[in-house]
Amino acid sequence: MTNSEKNKTMIFSRFERFWHWTQAILIMFMMFTGFGINGAHHLLSYEMAAIAHRFAAWALMGLWVFATFWMVTTGEWKQFIPTTRKLLEVVRYYSVDMFKPDAVHPYRKTRKLKHNPLQRLGYLGLMLLILPTIWISGLLYLFYNDWPSFGLENLQLSQVAFVHVAAAFAMLVFFIAHVYLAFTAKPIFKNIKAMLNGYEEVYPDDT
Repeated sequence: MTNSEKNKTMIFSRFERFWHWTQAILIMFMMFTGFGINGAHHLLSYEMAAIAHRFAAWALMGLWVFATFWMVTTGEWKQFIPTTRKLLEVVRYYSVDMFKPDAVHPYRKTRKLKHNPLQRLGYLGLMLLILPTIWISGLLYLFYNDWPSFGLENLQLSQVAFVHVAAAFAMLVFFIAHVYLAFTAKPIFKNIKAMLNGYEEVYPDDT
C-alpha cells in the first residue's frame, strides 16, 4: 500500500492531547523539583521544592485517575496491549534503517493500532514498573510519620529514598528516549504536529 492510500484522520482526541501535554509538563516539573530536593541544583530552597513537588504529585495522580477512567470507558487501553508482531523490524528501523534516506517505517499505523510494538512495550514498562515504583515509594516518603500505623516501622527511610530516586532516573531515561524518538519521524515534526492538532495520515483500520 502506498502513502497515497493513507487517510488524514484524528487519532489523538482533545482529552488525549490535554492529558499528554499536561502530564509532560508535570513530569518535567517534578523532575526539576525532585532533583532540587536531592541537592542536584539550588534554584529553589529545599522547602519550596518539597512543597512544589508534593503539589505536582497530587495533580499528576489526579490526572492519571481521569486518564485511566477515560481509557477504560473508551476502550483506548487496548492500544497498549503488547505484541511481538514486527517488533524486530521496528527495533532494526530505529537502530539502523532510519539513518538511511530512503528508509520506510515498517509499522503500518492505523486509528485502532496507533502504537508500534516497541512503543507498546515501552509504555507497558512505564505503567507496570516505573510509575508504580515512583508512586509507592513517593507515598511512603510522604507519609513517613505514619509508618508505625501500617506496621512499617522496620522499613528504612534511606531505602525508600534510594528506590524513589532510582525510579526517577528511570523516568528521566524514558522521557529522554520518548522525546528523541518523537523527532525521528519524517518529516521531523510529524509526531509533534499530530500531538498538537490530533491529526495524522494513517492506513485504514482493516489493513
